[in-house]
Amino acid sequence: MTSEITIRPFEPRDRDALWRVLEPVFRAGETYAIDPDIPREDALAYWCGPGRQVFSAVIDGRLVGSYFLMRNQMGGGSHVCNCGFVTDPDQHGRGIARSMLAHALASARSAGFRAMQFNFVISSNLRAVALWERAGFKIVGRLPGAFNHPKEGYVDALVMHKPLGAA
Repeated sequence: MTSEITIRPFEPRDRDALWRVLEPVFRAGETYAIDPDIPREDALAYWCGPGRQVFSAVIDGRLVGSYFLMRNQMGGGSHVCNCGFVTDPDQHGRGIARSMLAHALASARSAGFRAMQFNFVISSNLRAVALWERAGFKIVGRLPGAFNHPKEGYVDALVMHKPLGAA
């Protein structure tokens, strides 16, 4: 039986658990354009940086994922948001990313954003690309060979976009 996923605002007490989830993902270097050797405090500062609303996905009191929501651009582009998602690699297949995405879309609409855009989705991250497409995101740009994947070499990065409607 699958336990219920709760998504709540990130709390300072989540820092160690967030690092436990971020570290293997960043170290693998396969899904984020982040230095795989990024120090813990720099990684947490990146994820929880200024202008970001950060959320924790929790199952049975354990942080199993996180996402942040922020403006994609300032000024004339501030009506479009951007997100970053991370799921505990040991918890894949439990619907955590899907739940976080649903929460992020609802949060973005509530905040008045008119669209959500992912600027740099690694094309070899097939699980993420498929999830975003099932949720209605379209590939609106392709950056050929923009990401040097540690196993697959140079792969494309995708720009994915979904209108959220007028707020």
